[in-house]
Order: sequence, then C-alpha cells, then structure tokens
Amino acid sequence: MAGHSHWAKVKHQKGLTDIRKGKLFSKLSREISIAARLGGGDPAFNSRLRRAIANAKDEGVPMENITRAIQKGTGEIAGSHYEDVLYEGYGPGGVAVLIEAATDNRNRTTAEIRNLFSKYGGNLGAAGSVSWIFQKKGRIVLDGDKNDFDRVFEVALEAGAEDVEQKGSEIEVICLPEKLDELQKHLDTAGLAIKSSQITYIPKNSIFVTDKETFKSLYRLLDILEDHDDVQNVYANFDAPQELLEQCE
Repeated sequence: MAGHSHWAKVKHQKGLTDIRKGKLFSKLSREISIAARLGGGDPAFNSRLRRAIANAKDEGVPMENITRAIQKGTGEIAGSHYEDVLYEGYGPGGVAVLIEAATDNRNRTTAEIRNLFSKYGGNLGAAGSVSWIFQKKGRIVLDGDKNDFDRVFEVALEAGAEDVEQKGSEIEVICLPEKLDELQKHLDTAGLAIKSSQITYIPKNSIFVTDKETFKSLYRLLDILEDHDDVQNVYANFDAPQELLEQCE
C-alpha cells in the first residue's frame, strides 16, 4: 500500500532483538486486559480480545498469564485500570508520529511522552494534529514460506481485502478494520498459515528522509517511544534510503 511506513519493519527487528521478553509480555497482557474490560472476557464475542489472545500466544505468553490478564480486565481479580490513549506529534524532519498507549495514569503518561518528544527533537501535538495523515486498517500477516502468494491473493481479494503484498518472507494483507475478523476466518478456512492480525494505522503518504543526522534523531525518538512501558504501538510516516534503514536492522 502506498505510503506504508518502514518503521513497522524497524520496530519488528527491534522486537526480536532488544525488548526484554518480560516487557513484551506486559504490553501484550495489558492489551488483553483492556480488551476484556471493554468487550467482556469471552473471546467468542469479543474480536479485540480474540486477536489480543492470538497475538500473545504467538509470542509465547503462557496461558496462565493470559487468563490472569482477562480476569483483571473483567474485574474478577484486582488489577490496574488501564485506558487507551492516542498521542500525536511530529518528529525530526517533520515526520508524523502516532502513538497508541495503555495507561493507568493519563496525566503521568502524557507528561512523560511530551518530555520524550521535546528531548529527542520532536513536538507532541494536539488531538487530530497528525491522525488525519493515517488510515486505520486491518492487517493480517502470513508466513510467506508456508503459503503460496497467488493462493493468498485469490482468497484474500475474494473475501474483501484491499491490498496483498509480499514483504520479504511474509505476506501482508490489508483490509478495512470492520472486515478483519471475516477476512481472517476466510484465510483460516482456506488452510492458510496466519502469523498475526491486528488493527493498525497506515500513513497515506510518507516523507523521504535522506539526511543521516535527521534519520538518526528520528530513529532515537521512535526507539525511545517504543520502549516506554505504557506505549503499545508507534507509527510514523517516513521512508529512507536502504543504507540508512539497514543501520537499524
């Protein structure tokens, strides 16, 4: 899809190498708790919870952790009350940055996110300042080694997908958010191997960053935001020359 940010690839590499497993488990468990609180603890009737559980299992989160996170969300056991917060701002080079966070203290998290933007060459903006640059979409990732691209393409388009792309060893399917569950069921029924599915934000257009120092500053900002305990996902609308991107891999 035009304008798809390279930060998705960069942060995937980071997830494999840098983030401690405990921190990753915490982020995934937090998403499960929020999903259970908002839509109930039965994944059969809560699509967000169903996706959160599937993604947690894919990352190796133990079932007991998943069960405990659901119970915290439904209030069966005591736990922090988390809420979704969307932060918007600009990074070095005028790159738009969208941040999904889950926090039990909005004032604290907002102050910390604002400080990180200021410290690393960006500016935290008001609601709506950059969200218009992004489109909310459903995204399904399939294993490219276990699936035939033409077969995925055929099944996905018949089920209402907007875009299907081969991205290295993965196949990415993009759809409208409300089509995500239906599309996933079609792919499952067709026997295709799904790695993950989620609601995501895709930029409508990208800024091409060529200056090395600007890129380094931008990466530092995105990296430190991604590493914040309350941050679930970071999106940014930039592309860069391959030699700069390879520095992050």
